[in-house]
Amino acid sequence: MAAPGARRPLLLLLLAGLAHGASALFVVKDNNGTACIMANFSASFWTIYETGHGSQNSTIDLPPSAEVLNSSSSCGRENASEPSLTVAFGSGYLLTLNFTRNATRYRVQHMRFSYNLSDTQHFPNASTKGIHSVDSITDIKADINKTYRCLSATEVHMGNVTITLRDVTIQAYLSNSNFSKEETHCTQDGPSPTPVPPSPLPPLVPTNPTVAKYNVTGKNGTCLLASMALQLNITYLKKDNNTTVTRVFNISPNDTFNGTCDISVVTLRVGNSNTLLQLKFGMNATSSLFFLQDVQLNMTLPDAKDSAFYASNSSLRALQATIGNSYKCNTEEHIFVSQTFSLNVFSIQVQAFKVESDRFGSVEECVQDGNNMLIPIAVGGALAGLVLIVLIAYLIGRKRSHAGYQTI
Repeated sequence: MAAPGARRPLLLLLLAGLAHGASALFVVKDNNGTACIMANFSASFWTIYETGHGSQNSTIDLPPSAEVLNSSSSCGRENASEPSLTVAFGSGYLLTLNFTRNATRYRVQHMRFSYNLSDTQHFPNASTKGIHSVDSITDIKADINKTYRCLSATEVHMGNVTITLRDVTIQAYLSNSNFSKEETHCTQDGPSPTPVPPSPLPPLVPTNPTVAKYNVTGKNGTCLLASMALQLNITYLKKDNNTTVTRVFNISPNDTFNGTCDISVVTLRVGNSNTLLQLKFGMNATSSLFFLQDVQLNMTLPDAKDSAFYASNSSLRALQATIGNSYKCNTEEHIFVSQTFSLNVFSIQVQAFKVESDRFGSVEECVQDGNNMLIPIAVGGALAGLVLIVLIAYLIGRKRSHAGYQTI
């Protein structure tokens, strides 16, 4: 029989596990019963909500009764949709993980959480009721045919909600209906046993990005049409000498993209194995305007002191135009997101929500392009005035000369 002192650490570990909820296994299968997604993790959801007496917070643990919602989960279809896992629990609570991949890596590109403010057990005295949803991009990624493994706590911030995942084991695009023995470890746990060589850093002053075309389609057709070149301007602390550097990274037209169409929000996500940029367009129904309202960036910086870079801003009002028209700007625009990140946009034309026949509507040009037009107009006017003055002076001089000859 073990001594009481020897049992104490085991008891503490057990209590710690119970405090955060036990891990649960979730499996998504195709029509043939073959598993395509497997996930094992525990989770807690910390939420701020409003009451008649101010803000309150609530913490909900993922219960053992949580299960896969098959009607919303999918193995995906080639060129049609990506795999997704939806976990349901309680009364109206849903956690959805949407996956995407490229030639070498897969990732949880998008995570959504729906919660029920009518649940008085977790949200007593809530001012608003009903189901509310929040979402975010994530930095959960692994090599193809390897399991994503993270023992450390992973936080995903979604505005008023913070999701904390613990003891995570995830694999999508399964090849043999089971977790791979090879693993890609999260940054918090340290490097993977076979780390992927870091991508070479871009030059300090790269060339301008190349214009790419994007479109997002929903049940009712196209909700976003865009042609633009994107560049990330990032300031970070280097790990080797603790100096602050600013670098720019171009978004490539070869990067993958997808998105979603909702009634009041249109989302575009662009990324690769190291970068995920999310743009959300909102609308003002009263003024019939659409605009860029939210930008989120998750990125891996190999030479940074903290390699996992994250920045977001959900209170923007940029790239604005009338719904049904397109916003166009040839002049380079700088959208300030945070103290460490700004988004540079080149040669943009974008239209959100109402897109007819997959074509841009009437153009609304940016103020900068209008100002640029004033310069050649002003120069042309000045030159015309100068020519007129010279011509008048010439005619007056000639008249005086002619009058002099008559006198003689």
